[in-house]
Amino acid sequence: MTSAPSRLAAARPVPDLVTEIPGPKARAHVEYDHRWTSPSLPRVYPIVPVRGEGLTIEDIDGNLFLDFAAGIAVNSTGHSHPVVVGAIKEQAAELIHFSASDFYLPIYPKVCEEIARISPIDGPVRVYLGNSGTEVVEAAMKLARHATGRPNLVAFLGGFHGRTYGSVSLTASKAKYHAGFGPMLPGIYHAPYGHVEDLRWFDEVLFARLVPPDEVAAIIVEPIQGEGGYIVPEDGFLEGLRKLCDRHGIVLVADEIQSGAGRTGRMWAVDHWGVRPDVLLTAKGIASGMPLAAMAARAPLMESWGAGHHGSTYGGNPVACAAALATIELLEGGLVANAEVRGRQAMAGLPPLMARHHDLIHDVRGKGLMIGIEFATADQAEEIQWACFERGLLVLEAGTSSIRLAPPLVVSEAEMATALRIFGEALDVVATAPDRIRREAEAAGALSEPEAGG
Repeated sequence: MTSAPSRLAAARPVPDLVTEIPGPKARAHVEYDHRWTSPSLPRVYPIVPVRGEGLTIEDIDGNLFLDFAAGIAVNSTGHSHPVVVGAIKEQAAELIHFSASDFYLPIYPKVCEEIARISPIDGPVRVYLGNSGTEVVEAAMKLARHATGRPNLVAFLGGFHGRTYGSVSLTASKAKYHAGFGPMLPGIYHAPYGHVEDLRWFDEVLFARLVPPDEVAAIIVEPIQGEGGYIVPEDGFLEGLRKLCDRHGIVLVADEIQSGAGRTGRMWAVDHWGVRPDVLLTAKGIASGMPLAAMAARAPLMESWGAGHHGSTYGGNPVACAAALATIELLEGGLVANAEVRGRQAMAGLPPLMARHHDLIHDVRGKGLMIGIEFATADQAEEIQWACFERGLLVLEAGTSSIRLAPPLVVSEAEMATALRIFGEALDVVATAPDRIRREAEAAGALSEPEAGG
């Protein structure tokens, strides 16, 4: 199932730019925004979207963009999918909010049942619903410590788990996330990520020199790192991590906030390796842009805590739950399969661009529609991002020097071909005129680093 023809694009190609980029209304809005909003928000480039459909975004000046960022991998079914919109409208007309933390909402356990059904966890599963990825990361930290009675947690270098205090303490993708906010939460260690050889660090360093394994509550891992650069681990790494946790009674938490909900061409990234975590975290694409997150866990773990140990006023609100049920139906109805097919198309189209620009592109990696393109320098990645934007293609950086391709899972064959063509054009112009591209981007204030959410 791919996107239906967009009403926005019915009489126009996509992209279709009718003003300079950014346009006059966009520039005026950016100035207005900067007067009132927190400067902590790291805007990447000056797009001011006013409506969207499928992969098409219309900005405040009437320009049409092709969206290969999907709201940082959030809009899994595309913008304003009619099935999701219909579910939201129907639920909003009946009940918008009633706190599931204190009362019994009919739709809340339906979503929990569906997430338990599709989760890659062995045995009975119970589910907690929150609003955002960082919230369920925090919930998993509390649950693991409570269930095991152990104080310590292990995350990975390059990982991103959010920006609230517990989750940012786990995060180790960029030093700036910690700068000026210390001390971080105690009892957290960071391991090297991605290589089978890295697993030796646990026995040779962590458990031998820093903390005994019976004091480690959980190991929290992104099966494919997101904000850290779309890094795919070696075969055997996650399997070895599972064995390590089993050997020492450590809870294995899979943070699938960016890699899950069909993005990699499987419902969950761990499915590529057949690994079964004890806890699974999802958010972003599971409700197609509505604020919903979930922590699914083996029932004995979840049953270790009781009433009042955790909750949320808005988590699992009825409207977001309705969007999640519609999204899961669409994912299983063909969108996960489409992500795999369109991912193969992208991975066939990128190597020729890499061969043509081997001085720029150092690596292409990923699974499904979670694709990372590594450049020689961070400056080159920024320049490519801007060159794509000024040609109507929305992409985002990741890691130190990568561009991520993460379009909605409804992307069509033609849309993928268009994106690859524009990406190639951006490479050509950066290869021949990088100074001009950088001057234009700097003049627009567009060389700030992108974020992963949370």
